[in-house]
Amino acid sequence: MLDRSHAPTRRSWVASANQHPDFPIQNLPLGVFAPAGGRPRGGIAIGDEILDLASALKLGFFSGLAARAAEAACGTTLNSLFALGREARNALRHGVGDLLDAESKDRGQFEGLRAEFIHSATGCRLDLPAHVGDYTDFFAGIHHATNAGRLLRPDNPLLPNYKHLPVGYHGRASSIVASGGPVRRPNGQRKGAAETAPSFGPSRSLDFELELGVWIGPGNDLGTPIAVKDAADHIAGFCLLNDWSARDIQAFEYQPLGPFLGKSFCTTVSPWVITPEALAPFRMPQPRRPAGDPAPLPYLLDAEDQEAGALDIELEVCLWTHGLQAKELPPARIALSNARHLYWTVAQLVAHHSCGGCNLRPADLFGTGTISSDTREGLGSLLEISAGGRQPIELASGEARRFLEDGDTIIMRARCAREGFVSIGFGECRGTIAPAL
Repeated sequence: MLDRSHAPTRRSWVASANQHPDFPIQNLPLGVFAPAGGRPRGGIAIGDEILDLASALKLGFFSGLAARAAEAACGTTLNSLFALGREARNALRHGVGDLLDAESKDRGQFEGLRAEFIHSATGCRLDLPAHVGDYTDFFAGIHHATNAGRLLRPDNPLLPNYKHLPVGYHGRASSIVASGGPVRRPNGQRKGAAETAPSFGPSRSLDFELELGVWIGPGNDLGTPIAVKDAADHIAGFCLLNDWSARDIQAFEYQPLGPFLGKSFCTTVSPWVITPEALAPFRMPQPRRPAGDPAPLPYLLDAEDQEAGALDIELEVCLWTHGLQAKELPPARIALSNARHLYWTVAQLVAHHSCGGCNLRPADLFGTGTISSDTREGLGSLLEISAGGRQPIELASGEARRFLEDGDTIIMRARCAREGFVSIGFGECRGTIAPAL
């Protein structure tokens, strides 16, 4: 999958893209934006600016399959583009890369017209990139699963099925929001360990979960499974995903049917879709399973996927409180993990989800599950960081946190780096806790 679009020497005539921490010309993520006073439409991040695909298409900058892909991205969602699949998406990537390349033979023409198809990101609103029909949250981070399980079952933290199949549940698509939107503290029934009966009220144990989001591409027909070897053809891209969790509501309701109101109140995603093509340099072998772990069943096992199906993505979580802001202190980093800690590959998630005949559709969204590392510095939720609330974290402002308080902001970031390639990032996934109604 490596080609000229990954060349480390490539530069753009959009000056802010060169040395940009997230969006150099080697990235070119997809999204939906609205310029001031304009309607939402598809765009591509380049440095501190956004390329307007509809305007670039109208100016005649694309042809063939790239033009077809750009046209599919001109609406208010990217669903139609995701449905076209890998070939069209890659054609658009190459078309946009050639358009923005500093060495383009038509650079003078493009720069002369830049005001017609390039917008400053500062003046634009970023929306959800697609309409989500279905949302599935997995539990593929084994360190999180072990840590959370140990709080309930110290001697047997993982349930018997965990290492045999990717555990997941169907979530709520309607409450998925783009980064920056408020997160309303949910009400629900909660019952503390010392309480004899549940009470109704605002969650007292509000938490974040550090996850990758996976956008589905073409999908499959009802009743027709997707083989693990073909799963990559059905992945349109990746984002950051914060699956906010009301731990106290969740703890009382989840038996026997699993998460419900403790999860359904909000899920925040970063607005830019990082394509599989952009991530090609940062693929890695799936880590070998520890001795004694069962091998995946044949429908979940593919040699190529095991060789290059994992992703080397550094994941960061920062907490910003009123106290830190009042003292003009920066957000405090509270977690630094990596996507390589996932026990299952994304292809395995797709194959398992569809193995019974479930049909995936363009712009369905997966969450990987919380991605914690095997060290304390990389724990992907406050449930783990504070040991279920028993060990609060201390901040430089003098504040302490067991779980999130009203006004707290969680900021997630991701970055990919590898020697010989230009580093890319995901942008931010940000949400601020608003009081319960």
